[in-house]
Amino acid sequence: MDGLAPCAFGICDGSGFVVDEATNTASDCRCRPLQLANARARSLEARIPRKYRDVAFDRWPVTAISPPVVDEVRRFCHRVGENLDEGRGMWLVGDSGTGKTTLAMLVSKAAIEAKRTTAIYSMPRLMAVLREAIDTEEGLLGLLDRLATVDLLHIDDLGAEHRTDWVLEQIYSIVNTRYEDQRSIVITTNNMPAELEEQIGRRTVSRLIEMCGDPLPLFGTDNRQEYQPDRDVA
Repeated sequence: MDGLAPCAFGICDGSGFVVDEATNTASDCRCRPLQLANARARSLEARIPRKYRDVAFDRWPVTAISPPVVDEVRRFCHRVGENLDEGRGMWLVGDSGTGKTTLAMLVSKAAIEAKRTTAIYSMPRLMAVLREAIDTEEGLLGLLDRLATVDLLHIDDLGAEHRTDWVLEQIYSIVNTRYEDQRSIVITTNNMPAELEEQIGRRTVSRLIEMCGDPLPLFGTDNRQEYQPDRDVA
């Protein structure tokens, strides 16, 4: 059928249903749950920002980032399907301009190329979207549900949001639901774990450590001080 993505299992015509012509009935194809998940994720922000679309391991600025950390990210990307299936995440922490966002975008890019549902937000943007959702037909709970079910949730600049009880509640809800469902999360932050606990709460940080392991540290000079038109590190 025109306009339909092919069935992931080669069973149906892409519609998500298998038709029995003898009985003129239809049943769900094995790809149907995947189709529903993809449809739910489409309205989330899943595109790599233009600034990061050409990032690659063999190109600047990645070649200027701490090699041990880059190697860890490369290994994660090479096994992105397995990592997402098992709910493994990644946590990048360090100073501004050291490459945290760039490396996180490589993970999201690998997930998207692997046809996995992905949502990418900066923390301030995510909080703004959640507030806007309160007055929509879907409502806040509907948006939180979709954020909880994508294969990979990428949150940039965690800890940069203004701290309120409402913000803390939403962050914990998102992280805890993904933790319980064993769904991967990738975060970047300027705050070490103890500092992040003060910003978003100990229980949320505890969940992140269980999901992502120890944070990958990126410290040093701000590469953006050496800005060139086609070069930027976040």
